Amino acid sequence: MRNLLLVSTSTTYGTAYLEHCAAELKSLFEGKKEILFIPFARPSGISEADYTAKAGEAFKNFGFKMRGLHEFDNPSEAVEMAEGVFTGGGNTFLLLKRIYETGIFETLQQKVASGMPYMGTSAGTNIAGLSIGTTNDMPIVYPPSFNALAAVKFNLNPHYLDPIEGLQHMGETRETRINEFHHQNKQAVIGLREGSMIRVQGSSVELLGAHTARVFQAGKAAIEVSGSLKEFEID
Repeated sequence: MRNLLLVSTSTTYGTAYLEHCAAELKSLFEGKKEILFIPFARPSGISEADYTAKAGEAFKNFGFKMRGLHEFDNPSEAVEMAEGVFTGGGNTFLLLKRIYETGIFETLQQKVASGMPYMGTSAGTNIAGLSIGTTNDMPIVYPPSFNALAAVKFNLNPHYLDPIEGLQHMGETRETRINEFHHQNKQAVIGLREGSMIRVQGSSVELLGAHTARVFQAGKAAIEVSGSLKEFEID
């Protein structure tokens, strides 16, 4: 029943906001009139209203109306009635904290599991996994739990960066950090490079975009994967 589009980033170099994933976005929400936007991860200095306006302008160009969740007196009811949901990027810890605080977690999880179209970018993609333990964001707030929507049965690392050859930086790489995660956790982690996205339709889990994904599994060497990611889901 799942119907998801999980995008690494909202903007790639040289493209406008959501432009690089426009075809997949329009396919996901085909036949829907109004999309509910969750602006809780909003970037610093931007209000939820301004963030919704930015997303709404893009969606208007794609042929959809949009309302922000902050506009509703009953957030859970708004999610229950939504034709589709888009969750934008920003800080993943703040996003998940607000989702728990507003009481929409279970409703959103159930709606996504039952097939409501869901799109996330960056932080909005992070929360689709089993936990937010592999986000790149700083823990600026503390959510009640790191447990996420479990719409896919692996973790995600949007904005995945490969080591730069010749760079003299001696700090940990993204791969090192994910390996550290696997000292305490078992689920696979999908490293999504910029411009990449995952399309989920029922049991089908497909990588889209020009790049392969970097897949990490506990106790195994990382591998590069294209096409289906279904095998990395755990029951």
